[in-house]
Amino acid sequence: MTEEKNYFKGYETKITNEEVDQIVERIITAKAAENNTKEVIKTIFSCIDLTSLNHTDTEKSIKDLVDKVNNFNDIYPDMPAVAAICVYPTMVNTVKENLTKNIQIASVSGGFPSSQTFMEVKIAETSLALYDGATEIDTVISVGKFLAADYETVKEELIEIKAACKEAHIKIILESGTLKTAENIKKASILAIRCGANFIKTSTGKTEPAANLSAAYIMCKTIKEFYDKTGEKVGFKPAGGIVSTTDAINYYTIVKEVLGNEWLNKSLFRIGASRLSNNILSEIYNKNILYF
Repeated sequence: MTEEKNYFKGYETKITNEEVDQIVERIITAKAAENNTKEVIKTIFSCIDLTSLNHTDTEKSIKDLVDKVNNFNDIYPDMPAVAAICVYPTMVNTVKENLTKNIQIASVSGGFPSSQTFMEVKIAETSLALYDGATEIDTVISVGKFLAADYETVKEELIEIKAACKEAHIKIILESGTLKTAENIKKASILAIRCGANFIKTSTGKTEPAANLSAAYIMCKTIKEFYDKTGEKVGFKPAGGIVSTTDAINYYTIVKEVLGNEWLNKSLFRIGASRLSNNILSEIYNKNILYF
């Protein structure tokens, strides 16, 4: 048996989409309503990676976003700050030069969003983003290689990118919608965690389908299994298409029911979103707010 096939040893990977969907439906039906409180919604806000990953981004548009983050608590003093600002590598320095608040600077890297580039480019891009001030790296697995069952190459790439991150946290994106099956999502979660992910993340937000609750459940269950085996905590980040407070509460509910209250903070739970922040503010203040 080859090393890559041994890589999943100790984990149950033979799971079906249907059984996961049924479990998720039961959890959301039974538990989501109790989490629909202002306290929970504020906690979710504090876990947002405020994201701008547009091909039209400019230094001015990113500076304007950072200024809004810097001034946020002067306008909304009873709200927590977001967890991070997430941008393309070329915009990291703009965030670093203008940010005055103590929040993380996250950069996508490694040929985001397709991962279809040379390994040397992935390492260089990651290193340059860190040099410019990134404190977190969001990178996507080589989905094509994974779907071709070339798990060894996927593993080697992730280990090298993790090494390039040094002390910075790495969020490894599975692109769960493209993986399609529960078994694939479980295997990708195991690979990412075993390669040193500080967070595993559902999606880039650049493909459809993006995040969904069933993928979230599988990923959280894998994190729980790893924690039970090792005592090491890995974070979880859903991203892609999470817009409404209801969406966010449902993901919060999955994390709470599978991983427990210890994960319900920005150190172990993030949400990648852009529109969600305004919708949460509108919900909290009961009026239409377009701040970010």
